[in-house]
Amino acid sequence: MTRIDVHELTKEYGATRAVDRLTFAVEPGRVTGFLGPNGAGKSTTMRLVLGLDRPTSGTATVGGRAYTALDAPLRQVGALLDPQAAHGSRTARAHLLALAASNRIPARRVDEVLDEAGLSAVAGRRVKSYSLGMRQRLGVAAALLGDPAVLMLDEPSNGLDPESIIWVRELMRRLAREGRTVLVSSHLMNETASFADHLVVLGRGRLLADLPLQEFIDTQVQPRVRVRSSDDSALAALLEGHGYRPVREPDSGPLTVADARVADIGRIAARAGVPILELAAQEGTLEEAYLALTADAVEYTSARTADSASAVRESQEARR
Repeated sequence: MTRIDVHELTKEYGATRAVDRLTFAVEPGRVTGFLGPNGAGKSTTMRLVLGLDRPTSGTATVGGRAYTALDAPLRQVGALLDPQAAHGSRTARAHLLALAASNRIPARRVDEVLDEAGLSAVAGRRVKSYSLGMRQRLGVAAALLGDPAVLMLDEPSNGLDPESIIWVRELMRRLAREGRTVLVSSHLMNETASFADHLVVLGRGRLLADLPLQEFIDTQVQPRVRVRSSDDSALAALLEGHGYRPVREPDSGPLTVADARVADIGRIAARAGVPILELAAQEGTLEEAYLALTADAVEYTSARTADSASAVRESQEARR
């Protein structure tokens, strides 16, 4: 098993500290989402792990070794940082064959990854004729070329159509199930929620969170339950007796119970013989949790976005 270890990692560009004493680990067997606002330091961190930049201080290792010390690194770490990296005048097959030769990877592997990426039919076309989505697929194929234990993908869904997004999502989850280490940077919250098991969140170069996905959401957005009975007054009194504070929704709607779970509310009502007509979880989304956490760590934001983030925070405070 191979993992990525980042320890006290710092990178300064003149007076700007892009990465600030960052420490976290990316474990095998799960997809780790790498999140943060623009300028948070995600791409810089990935470049430091891959030896493309030198840290000011601290370390970044893969399997306990610096990337630059790895033999035939493509056979151990696959990365997609820039879909424009392939030379436009080369064909996709020629690009991958050159990478294979430089890392002692059998040439037959090129056709395997072209097929997996859905590019076999266009493998003889020059890369400059490719759309952004096709270039992304080629970048993923290159990352898979050495059948590595570690995958690092920066915005892999960028420019992809819905079918391709589903393909990337299922690919990442399959690789994790195989026991590989998968780190994926993304700005798409809904998409990240569909594939990530764990989250590492940065803000202004610092670590803001390092938690399982659902735990991250629960720490930022208070879970709620929506419940309705044929006798809401009796239900409200019952729940208050168990320490909850049910609130009636406007226009005589259902009760909303903060910091509660469906299973707990249902069990309480069943034991007391109170009939339930509606019972549903109103759990927070990754987007809500992310905005609540990173609102004060955004470098570039519009007034409207700032207002939205502020509203999320105020809503969470009110529920508490």
